[in-house]
Amino acid sequence: MGCLPTLAMLAVQAGFAGMNLLSKLSLDTGMSPFVLIACRSFIAAGVLAPIALYYERNLWATMSRRVILEIFISSTLGMSLSELLYFLGFQSTSPTVASALGNLVPALTFLIAAAAKMETLRLKTRAGQAKVAGTVVCLGGSTVMLFCKGPLLKIWASPLHWRYAEEIAAAAASKATGGRSAVSVGDVLIILSCVAWAGWLVQQNETSQRFAAPYTSTIIMSLIVGVEFAVVSAAVDRRAAVWELGSGIRLYSVLYMGIVGWGATFVVMTWCIKLRGPLFVSMFNPVVLVVCAVLGWAFLGEKIHLGE
Repeated sequence: MGCLPTLAMLAVQAGFAGMNLLSKLSLDTGMSPFVLIACRSFIAAGVLAPIALYYERNLWATMSRRVILEIFISSTLGMSLSELLYFLGFQSTSPTVASALGNLVPALTFLIAAAAKMETLRLKTRAGQAKVAGTVVCLGGSTVMLFCKGPLLKIWASPLHWRYAEEIAAAAASKATGGRSAVSVGDVLIILSCVAWAGWLVQQNETSQRFAAPYTSTIIMSLIVGVEFAVVSAAVDRRAAVWELGSGIRLYSVLYMGIVGWGATFVVMTWCIKLRGPLFVSMFNPVVLVVCAVLGWAFLGEKIHLGE
């Protein structure tokens, strides 16, 4: 396998960065986060179904009641809760800030895995010292991003500036009120989302060892999440109009997020967790910050500060 898991996780983080950009634009148009998550979950399940049928149908007989229960708990308390908190917080912050706060995931994953005795902490070894140092850096970096933006970096204007995205962002900004407090609430929600996500990574390691069918697992989780958010959406707003995607950014977003941001990336992550463990997967979270900052500058005209 060699460097294949590393290359795979770099591709996953690039996919997440694109998902952050498109989902932010969709939410800025007034799209319901519940509808966004439900649609992309069903699309992901539909895309992966033929693959699972072809490659993993012989493994379905090994799915025990315990595995089904673990997948349900993982979907509800890990994926659903994490996605709900993330997108509610994402409505009042930028893709770059959200990606920066995602750097908490490696530290939180390590702490949860250590508490569950899945990671050993040997302070007298270089590996143990590196884990502690990495945890401190993750926590410190996210804190700096929150409270110390620093001076504006003077860089050239992007030649790829996306006027359509600028209009959406400007319209959303004009509707926002109480900017500072709203961003603070969004930051807290995203931090809580990181806690739920770290717990999902740790729990998924156990499930993948018992049921080695990543496509099937992702389909089941996607269907559970989709149904849960469809129910929540119906409870919050029963109008059929909230489910209209049209032919613009909303449609493109759910297609990309369902095929790439949810389907393909979760299969790759499950595979990497099985090979290298949850901490290896979470270590790549900082990559999405760099990619997201570049995409935000290139397409949305975001300003980059030194603290970022």
